[in-house]
Amino acid sequence: MFDVFGSVKGLLKIDQVCIDNNVFRMHYKATVIILIAFSLLVTSRQYIGDPIDCIVDEIPLGVMDTYCWIYSTFTVPERLTGVVGHDVASPGVGSHVDGEDKVRYHKYYQWVCFVLFFQAILFYVPRYLWKSWEGGRLKMLVMDLNSPIVNDQCKTDRKKILVEYFMGNLNRHNFYAFRFFVCEALNFVNVIAQIYFVDFFLDGEFSTYGSDVLKFTEMEPDDRIDPMAKVFPKVTKCTFHKYGPSGGVQKFDGLCVLPLNIVNEKIYVFLWFWFIILSILSGISLVYRIAVVMGPKLRHLLLRARSRLAESEEVEKVANRCNIGDWFLLYQLGKNIDPLIYKEVIADLYRAMGGDIQSPQKQRFEA
Repeated sequence: MFDVFGSVKGLLKIDQVCIDNNVFRMHYKATVIILIAFSLLVTSRQYIGDPIDCIVDEIPLGVMDTYCWIYSTFTVPERLTGVVGHDVASPGVGSHVDGEDKVRYHKYYQWVCFVLFFQAILFYVPRYLWKSWEGGRLKMLVMDLNSPIVNDQCKTDRKKILVEYFMGNLNRHNFYAFRFFVCEALNFVNVIAQIYFVDFFLDGEFSTYGSDVLKFTEMEPDDRIDPMAKVFPKVTKCTFHKYGPSGGVQKFDGLCVLPLNIVNEKIYVFLWFWFIILSILSGISLVYRIAVVMGPKLRHLLLRARSRLAESEEVEKVANRCNIGDWFLLYQLGKNIDPLIYKEVIADLYRAMGGDIQSPQKQRFEA
């Protein structure tokens, strides 16, 4: 089982330079790892183990298993309630009349592993776009300034390069920042679209799947319908037709056990809660981003919090000279550069922007 998850280890690599934020990483790291792990788990059970076992008289078991796996099995929705062993053989498994009783075919369990992998790819797309658009700019600017132990001459040279780049490209970073904001919006749109996509994949059962499971635990045992058994039944029916000795078509009803659905039902309960949490956090992140774009004072407060070791006057002047793109780049640099060095960078930018060589607080202290 450990070998199954070996290929997921590459996604656990910690980036030396952070080019996004925590909510963004929940999409392309946490969610992608979860989906790929689930896909590998289902694949190992589906194609290495035995995903279906069917029993019917006069039909070889191997033939029946293959036939029912290919052409799908079904349940009878009207037989979801009742006493198991008395009224029904299993939830959804009971007698029915062709053409009169409604039956529900379950074909999607064959595609679960592929759909999970496809979803993982979709969650990685905004990260791929942003990484391509970002082009390693932050890594180039940070250089070795993220280490507290840097040679003084080396530190001075690299701070100079950073400040010269920033001043030479002042007010030219808006496009850089807005591409990141677009990727944040894509993350939100993607997770909402994924909820609707899975709901379509599971025949309209996913949108309320998690809440139905919670309600199920509070209902009376005789009246409740297990939503997990409804969407991912463990026992189903399968009808096999063949020609008899006289040349007529014979019909055989069989029972099929789907042990793979024990895994599937737990996977989608978890994904329901995970997608809901992720969509809420992504929505809050978008509201926060809109507030940052619209509020210069908020940007100043955030930059002050990021550069808490720097003088407040220096931070205020730098923040006032920066537009949204410059602020975003400077804020991202603050995530990666050592705090003491970042304080010096802010001071250098303050002087480069026409500030005093010494801050007012230092002047008062010397006086």
